[in-house]
Amino acid sequence: MCHWQKHHSHKLEIPMERQPAKVLRPTDVRRLLNHVTKRRYPERSTVMILLSFKAGLRACEISGLKWPMVLGSHGRIDRQINIAKGIAKLGSGRTIPMHRELAVALKALHELQSKPISGPVIQSERDGNLSPNSVVNWFRTAYDWIALYECSSHSGRRTFITEAARVLAKTGGSLKDIQELAGHRALSTTERYIEGDRAAQRRLINLL
Repeated sequence: MCHWQKHHSHKLEIPMERQPAKVLRPTDVRRLLNHVTKRRYPERSTVMILLSFKAGLRACEISGLKWPMVLGSHGRIDRQINIAKGIAKLGSGRTIPMHRELAVALKALHELQSKPISGPVIQSERDGNLSPNSVVNWFRTAYDWIALYECSSHSGRRTFITEAARVLAKTGGSLKDIQELAGHRALSTTERYIEGDRAAQRRLINLL
């Protein structure tokens, strides 16, 4: 959805496009992770950040994530995250390989919550799940804590997709793989998430 900027009555109304969420550098992500260790609910906060940056989850998916989606049949943290269609945008359920750092954080949170086998992963103070709006607001506040501006709850997801695209050549995969991990219906949507790398572009030109 676009925001509209009104000019004088004799001029046309020009749509102002919403700026895409900022892609963060690894050092900024580490600053954010370090900061939440000093705040309330550090285990929960760490998992929220890693679900965004290491799994590319949307706010509604972080809100709706349940323990059975990250636990294996043995009751321990699984090697993958199973995003149910019911919590995903446009029913874009999918399976995402578990990042090792996220697995460690989930294990710590699971133990803190007395190893539940059901219920929300990201609990509110009343033991229910945080609403999607609460997740959005939490990220906005978290970025303000460390003076990172132009960021939103979508920054982790956009960073995840951009970083995946940058290392894609090393894996033998294709953009279709990133599209499936992101849960996008169209490859063109995935491509819009990817931020260009000026340094890489300069290296590319120098090789021509």
